[in-house]
Amino acid sequence: MTETTDKQDYSSTLYLPQTEFPMRAGLPQKEPELVERWKKMDLYKRLRASAAGREKFVLHDGPPYANGNIHIGHALNKILKDVITRSFQMRGFDSNYVPGWDCHGLPIEWKIEEKYREKGKNKDEVPVNEFRKECRDFASGWIKVQAEEFRRLGIEGDFDNPYTTMNFHAEARIAGELLKIAKSGQLYRGSKPVMWSVVERTALAEAEVEYAEVESDTIWVKFPVGGAGSLSDAFVVIWTTTPWTIPGNRAISFSSKIGYGLYEVTAAANEFGPQPGEKLIFADKLAAECFAKAKLEFTRLRDVKAEELAAITCAHPLKGLAGGYDFAVPLLDGDHVTDDAGTGFVHTAPGHGREDFDAWMANARELEARGISSKIPFTVGDDGFYTEDAPGFGPSAEGGAARVMDDNGKKGDANKRVIEALIAANTLFARGRIKHEYPHSWRSKKPVIFRNTPQWFVTMDKDFGDGSTLRSRALSAIDDTRFVPAGGQNRLRAMIENRPDWVLSRQRAWGVPIAIFADEKGEILVDDAVNARIIAAFEAEGADAWFAEGAKERFLAGRDDQDRWTMVKDILDVWFDSGSTHTFTLEDRPDLKWPADVYLEGSDQHRGWFHSSLLESCATRGRAPYKAVVTHGFTMDEQGRKMSKSLGNTVVPQDVMAQSGADILRLWVMNTDYGEDQRLGKTILQTNIDAYRKIRNTIRWMLGTLAHDTGDAFAYADLPDLEKLMLNRLAELDRLVREGYDAFDFKRITRALTDFANVELSAFYFDIRKDALYCDAPSSARRRAALYVIRKLFDCIVLWFAPMLPFTTEEAWLSRNPQAESVHLEQFPTIPAEWLNPALDEKWVKIRKVRSVVTGALEVERKDKRIGSSLEAAPVVHVADAALLAALDGVDMAEICITSAISVVKGEGPAEAFRLPEVAGVAVEPKLAEGRKCARSWRITPDVGSDPDYPEVSARDAAALRELAAVQG
Repeated sequence: MTETTDKQDYSSTLYLPQTEFPMRAGLPQKEPELVERWKKMDLYKRLRASAAGREKFVLHDGPPYANGNIHIGHALNKILKDVITRSFQMRGFDSNYVPGWDCHGLPIEWKIEEKYREKGKNKDEVPVNEFRKECRDFASGWIKVQAEEFRRLGIEGDFDNPYTTMNFHAEARIAGELLKIAKSGQLYRGSKPVMWSVVERTALAEAEVEYAEVESDTIWVKFPVGGAGSLSDAFVVIWTTTPWTIPGNRAISFSSKIGYGLYEVTAAANEFGPQPGEKLIFADKLAAECFAKAKLEFTRLRDVKAEELAAITCAHPLKGLAGGYDFAVPLLDGDHVTDDAGTGFVHTAPGHGREDFDAWMANARELEARGISSKIPFTVGDDGFYTEDAPGFGPSAEGGAARVMDDNGKKGDANKRVIEALIAANTLFARGRIKHEYPHSWRSKKPVIFRNTPQWFVTMDKDFGDGSTLRSRALSAIDDTRFVPAGGQNRLRAMIENRPDWVLSRQRAWGVPIAIFADEKGEILVDDAVNARIIAAFEAEGADAWFAEGAKERFLAGRDDQDRWTMVKDILDVWFDSGSTHTFTLEDRPDLKWPADVYLEGSDQHRGWFHSSLLESCATRGRAPYKAVVTHGFTMDEQGRKMSKSLGNTVVPQDVMAQSGADILRLWVMNTDYGEDQRLGKTILQTNIDAYRKIRNTIRWMLGTLAHDTGDAFAYADLPDLEKLMLNRLAELDRLVREGYDAFDFKRITRALTDFANVELSAFYFDIRKDALYCDAPSSARRRAALYVIRKLFDCIVLWFAPMLPFTTEEAWLSRNPQAESVHLEQFPTIPAEWLNPALDEKWVKIRKVRSVVTGALEVERKDKRIGSSLEAAPVVHVADAALLAALDGVDMAEICITSAISVVKGEGPAEAFRLPEVAGVAVEPKLAEGRKCARSWRITPDVGSDPDYPEVSARDAAALRELAAVQG
């Protein structure tokens, strides 16, 4: 070859990466194309066909509510579910995901009512089934919207055949589950205080309320002691934050574990209220505080024993008002009474509180024996107005009925009128204001009240006949369930241990009715033929059949006692609907199984879906419908504040997908400790975008390099140690990835794979092997071995990431395998046992320690501008540590350190040599490489120009060029 003065461009002779996989992802444009591709190829059915005959793994979808666009909580939830189902599908299971929707209930009904009000229509004037059809249509519309939004997130499932609670078969099964409970004797009609929404005109369960701070009136009230005993001229003083419940008072609770005293007022600063000479009974611990509230001075007269308190009765503080309240108010010993706040006495209105009700009912028989009626009054109606059971405040009172709360959730005049009546009766001790947490409907966001109403309940503590109760069954099932995080078990257990009977009835129109017949006494008709007709009608026509004209006669056909029975028109609690989903999905669909392997929802579902599903299944099947419960927290903004439109700190998943892509959102989910509350905002999103770019660039480099892959196979024994080291890391990662997916620990997987890609591949293995991959001859065993290992690296990384980043991995897989159908139809790679080589790993830990000292020394040289790149160096490495020196035996350290040459010398090295404190026994003398710079590989070697045909390159590169020329003809 004739030498010329012009330098030749050797770039075309290098095996440089070549790929159409773009560096800029363009996810907002690419992802919708892939969604449409998956729809067109019917990926869901392909997945089912490919998994036929495998063991099933079932994650049962907790149904979102069909009434609006999805929010960031939906995105978090669905992404976690999708990653779980995909990961099991790719590990040899038939992991079918069936999405579902909760369709009944108040929020949808409320939306239709709002439309009616805008048009001046009255819901009650519209035929009920016409109204129900509008609710059904409303839910159907939102199901379609949400389904597309979920698919845009990359969620794969049976969106063409989801489950919905308003499906006719579902409604039939829900009704059937209720009939099973009724037949077992666990359903009963009772009169108990329930949380009642005046705004929504329905009872609410604990799962349907949230707590918010309110400011309330608070009063101290004097109850005159009756009889002729030593306390007959005294008053028992109670304290309450709900003055409106005073008309419902029927008892006072005290505790025999608290010390009480009789006190006398010695001076009063107020014109109204207690005056000198009045005697009052208080818990000793609280007396001084109470007297200070009323601006009184006092003296303590004596102890008041529990026996004295139990023996007395009081008069009602409103006695005589409108001719009412002329009954004795007994004192009841109760464990719920404390002396932490108040007076040490608890105003007991059994129609307005669970503890009040329990205390009253526990003493009902004894009270009746004492001539005290145990009847509980209904003092407040469903509209929040007092009834005639509240003399002086009901409809016949002067000025009409007082109201506790109006239709907008605003405080009525009840408190004011009760307080005025107490002042007039000289039974108000003191008054004030207090801020405290109070229950609100989570739908209307308005306060609720506690009121005694007839409702249908499932008992928690009635024996099934086998020695078990619903409570004991549920607690046993909790013990048999795996919880992730583990703390969820104690949380759910505490709720089940302390919960009251399950109130099922709602006074609404949209939902599955409590499809039973009952008589005046509350006895339920148990007739298998009637039940069969109900279920068959629901199956064919939906629950609308219950409200159709002539329904009673249709269902009771053939019975001669039809007049005895009344159709219950209350609607089932929607939590019963969702708690029954396991029946018409897991049990009834042949592509699923019962029980589910896992339920996954937010932590609020310990009192919601986890809870209701557990109770429903334990009531009808004796065990939980799930084997494991996985819980995630809530998404906060970057400052840890709750997201809200008013603060302007919400992150909308649709916006993130439009700007950055769904895979960015998915990567954020994978990088969170989802079991706790997570944070999200612009900065956190950008962090995940940066992390994504590094992952993508690693995949892109592998794709580009594999453009030159000849598909050679290598026996493990024939591979260089560096390639064996990478295979060892794949074997280690394979175990970590599989264990991580089993443990639902996605952050551990993501961190391990990201670190592997960035640190061990891009910054170590790829960096070392680029010279051989780009410059070695076509026949080079070193180059071909590296390509073989990169092929394995690509397959493993893309397949392991596929459940997490379905769009990016699909794009990469199809770029590498144009004839493939989808990466999601693949299985995780099988890792040969021989790849796991701990001894080799230990050796390379030592080699990399030495490398780190060399790299540190060269960085100083580069910083001080003595070299431009590491290829200009030929350092001398002094190794005094015998173990480190032995590890370097046979290793080309120049290749490993990416220098043109290197010398390894035994010994400590000169004092001025570079050292790292953390690597003892290694010192590096930086030296410049000798020779000329190869125009092709840029290595500096003495043999550049040794081949006369290729005077600008090293001998290695000259041989490669000659071989390339021969191959190219």
